[in-house]
Amino acid sequence: MVNMAITGSTTDYTVGSLLVNTQWASLVQDLAGRLVVVCFGAGVDSTAMLVALRDAEIRPDAITFADTGGEKSATYAHVLAMNEVLTTWDWPLVTVCRAVLKASTGYVDLYGNCVANETLPSLAFGMKSCSIRWKQLPRDQVLRGVSKGPNARPAHPLWLRAQAEGRRIVKLIGYDCGRADMRRARAPKPADADFDYAYPLQRIGWARPDCVRAVAKVLGAHLVPMKSSCFFCPASKPWERFWLAANEPELFERALYLERNALTGRHSRFDTVEFGATWEDLVRNADSFPSTKTTVGLGCSFAWNHWARVNGVVDAEFKVIRAQRSRFAQLADEMRGFDNALDGRTELAAIAG
Repeated sequence: MVNMAITGSTTDYTVGSLLVNTQWASLVQDLAGRLVVVCFGAGVDSTAMLVALRDAEIRPDAITFADTGGEKSATYAHVLAMNEVLTTWDWPLVTVCRAVLKASTGYVDLYGNCVANETLPSLAFGMKSCSIRWKQLPRDQVLRGVSKGPNARPAHPLWLRAQAEGRRIVKLIGYDCGRADMRRARAPKPADADFDYAYPLQRIGWARPDCVRAVAKVLGAHLVPMKSSCFFCPASKPWERFWLAANEPELFERALYLERNALTGRHSRFDTVEFGATWEDLVRNADSFPSTKTTVGLGCSFAWNHWARVNGVVDAEFKVIRAQRSRFAQLADEMRGFDNALDGRTELAAIAG
């Protein structure tokens, strides 16, 4: 292994000093000499995956980031910051992949799609179509190219090379060894018609704390990102909602509007006969939502608007109470686990060494 210092690192880290021999060997065995595309989500895991690859001296051929148009500002800033790092490594910069829609649709992103159709993201209904349409498909189109339509574009040079040489591209997915990702990848997909898939973090046994520690050590604590997800993601935890209200209140208010628009719109699954009151009445007046199998909001079994009201996050007009933002930030700090950092965490400096 080459013992070469990384330019711009805030630590004394050198390439080859992070992984133990068995981890290094696993990555080299799986990926050396292959055509590699990193699916970069701009969160903790995918950033750690880049760090691990760098340590094993495996340079990807492309790095893609799927932009739904609904990420938090900190996530977009992290993509730019990582491009600066990648430049010092002499690695390819992040290719942003985004769906391009017909002008007649009247919207340009996932948020606009939900508002225009008066619905919630598919995850609120237990489905994954928003990820397929707004993340997976744009990534594939950037690589394979599109012959016609608003997304028309030539195939990526890497795809052309793979076709010419009769080789397959392997996509790297940043699932870690934590319980949630192990459950999500219980039967990881090894391949499909066009691509192979690999899960480097699981190969080297890294869980989320390992990922946080590795990024802090190699890049500095300031580049350990917060969780990457849409600001209106139904999977958001309480601390994330408090964080959003504290740090990006305008985005939190947009999420509340999306929910109200859907739950009082033409496709609402809400039934006043079942609930005994309108969704709007429950949001404004009830202490809790009745038990139901019906999706009643961005929280699936609860509404973000209702949660925001009963937790004192919004006023009567469902606007974030700006004077309480420091309290919201403190609550977020108290609730979150040790898996996100760019949201103000201070402990990272202690573990980076």
